[in-house]
Amino acid sequence: MSTGPGGDLFAILWSKGKLYGLNASGHSAALMTYDEMKRRGVSDEIPEIGWLPVTVSGGVAGWTALSKRFGKLKMTELMAPVVELAEAHAISDGYANTVNKYIKRYGDENDPLYDEWFRVFAPGRKPLEGGQTVCLHELGETLRRIGETDGEDFYRGKTAHMMADYSESTGGLLRYDDFASYEVEWVDPVSVNYRGYDIWELPPNGQGITPIIALNIMDGFPAFTHDDAMTVHRQIECMKLAFADAFKYISDYRYLKVKVADLLSKEYAAERRKLIGETAITPPPGDPYRGGTVYLCAADGEGNMISLIQSVAQSFGSGVVVPGTGVILQNRGGHFSMNPEHPNVVGPRKRSFNTIIPGFITKDDKPVGPIGVMGGYMQPQGHMQVAMNMIDFGMNPQAALDAPRWFWQHDKLVRLESTWPKEVIEALRARGHEVEINDVGFGRGQIIVRMEDGTLAGGTEPRGGGSILGY
Repeated sequence: MSTGPGGDLFAILWSKGKLYGLNASGHSAALMTYDEMKRRGVSDEIPEIGWLPVTVSGGVAGWTALSKRFGKLKMTELMAPVVELAEAHAISDGYANTVNKYIKRYGDENDPLYDEWFRVFAPGRKPLEGGQTVCLHELGETLRRIGETDGEDFYRGKTAHMMADYSESTGGLLRYDDFASYEVEWVDPVSVNYRGYDIWELPPNGQGITPIIALNIMDGFPAFTHDDAMTVHRQIECMKLAFADAFKYISDYRYLKVKVADLLSKEYAAERRKLIGETAITPPPGDPYRGGTVYLCAADGEGNMISLIQSVAQSFGSGVVVPGTGVILQNRGGHFSMNPEHPNVVGPRKRSFNTIIPGFITKDDKPVGPIGVMGGYMQPQGHMQVAMNMIDFGMNPQAALDAPRWFWQHDKLVRLESTWPKEVIEALRARGHEVEINDVGFGRGQIIVRMEDGTLAGGTEPRGGGSILGY
């Protein structure tokens, strides 16, 4: 429901003393123009499901690129375990509940476009139960072809033709050339120094700069105490300021109207910090001009470390499943703007604003380790909170993930988990925050930290079904 061949991928990897960034997010169809979207009746927002938000998937090309540059195994060996899982696997309660939710959603649409989703994921349109076995034979065959062709099948082979033909015959915008022309991009990660640690993210089109904009603003405040209302207040206000800039400026890097370096400068952070006072505000974007998944991390005995995230955007993406492939196509194009003046305005062969972000921490040019918290717009908020838990409050990776979280939604509305102390909750309300208590939707993360003696310490998300494995 969250990932697969039909989604995008981003990664930050440390190898032999250097950080590498991989942007394997897909681009839009050549036919996905602003005028075409208007002609199809789109005015303010692109729909969440159906063909209109579908973009080319970059994930498979990302797997291949990482394997070719850093891997030791053949793609057939890498695909073998997931082919086996696709053939038959027991499902969790969470997965069953999500399928059952979407049975209603797609059923209410009453559109034959979703018939294939029902055939593959909810046979007979019957609800699923946790623990039952699910068989995705066609997805297994697609994954097998991907392995046998080093990913070529997905972009220039049988699967590419099946996806393109289905799109053209059922009202989609994607064509074969959209898949055949796709390539990943190796990029330089960007960072800010926060209290002696370098916090690394990937540059746009993803929202990775959002948490480090916030941390850069936070860095100018004096030392903090955990579970202190003023600390949480300042965190929330810094994140609001970061999101205000992210929503205005982030787009495909070819269309950026500001320099990332300016957004991340200490001077700009100081100017934005002046807006933070004793009470909650709803900030505007600033002027920096000068002149929403599955996350995993891994480390090995050779010193390599990776922070990787992949997603079909929302659960089950666009809801479009290509017959004969088992592939769910993502709905990442729904993040394009329909404002012709916005840098993220919909356009042909363009990468949209993307929510999925991997993170990485270094200190004194040495790796501390990969961090990630998945979950739409919770991701940058989770990165900020988890990083501060370790750096400011001295928590180990597991404690950093266990700690209660907040989630700013919009304006002055912020959700807090019920595990926060009551005095913090009431103090935030007194500062003008509209606080809701809710224990759902606070992201799910993983962390690996290389200790000073070389030992690897892992942390896994208590809010989800993750795990730590070592051998």
